[in-house]
Amino acid sequence: MSAPSTISRRILPWLLLLPSAYPQPVLAAARDASAEAFVRTSANRLLGVLSDKTATAAQKNAAFHKAIDDLADVPRVTYFVLGKYARTITPDQKRRFALAFRSYVERVYRDRLSDYGGERVSVVGSVARKPGDVVVATEISGGQLDRPVPVSWRIIQSPGGWRVVDVQFRGVWLAITQQQDFVSAIDNAGGDIEVLIDRLRSDAPPRR
Repeated sequence: MSAPSTISRRILPWLLLLPSAYPQPVLAAARDASAEAFVRTSANRLLGVLSDKTATAAQKNAAFHKAIDDLADVPRVTYFVLGKYARTITPDQKRRFALAFRSYVERVYRDRLSDYGGERVSVVGSVARKPGDVVVATEISGGQLDRPVPVSWRIIQSPGGWRVVDVQFRGVWLAITQQQDFVSAIDNAGGDIEVLIDRLRSDAPPRR
């Protein structure tokens, strides 16, 4: 087997910076062109929405909302971030939590990306963790940035196509961190999920 290329030696350590909650990837797997194309197109679409100076605030909100629906598997992420409490939540609590979390997660994505304007997302590699489960490594560069910002996306193949289930931004996996934070908040409230629902509602004001 030939020695790994320079770019492979640069990418693989980055892709392996995954929390223990994720199974280790199969390093022999080839890059997934379909997964990479999905992330490239979707990520640039998000940046394009936020940097559109011709759109009103309401138009940007509507476009960003639609882009998130097309990009992320929001129901899957909603279930994941509840951790052990996903098994005990009532149907009514699940409905209300889903609404509060949807607004909250949209604000989180928007806040993470709102400082960018004129940048582009380029794919630098991908690793298949298992069939239909891929981590795509990208860089945001150009615009106001002095140096590229690494962002990794974990995407899952669903009946409707690829969907993002977690994003690593500045070394932090958002969904994993949210799960740890949310479960801790519910634990501290004696298992009362209403405390978390109220917190998410206050953290995510209604869309204009």
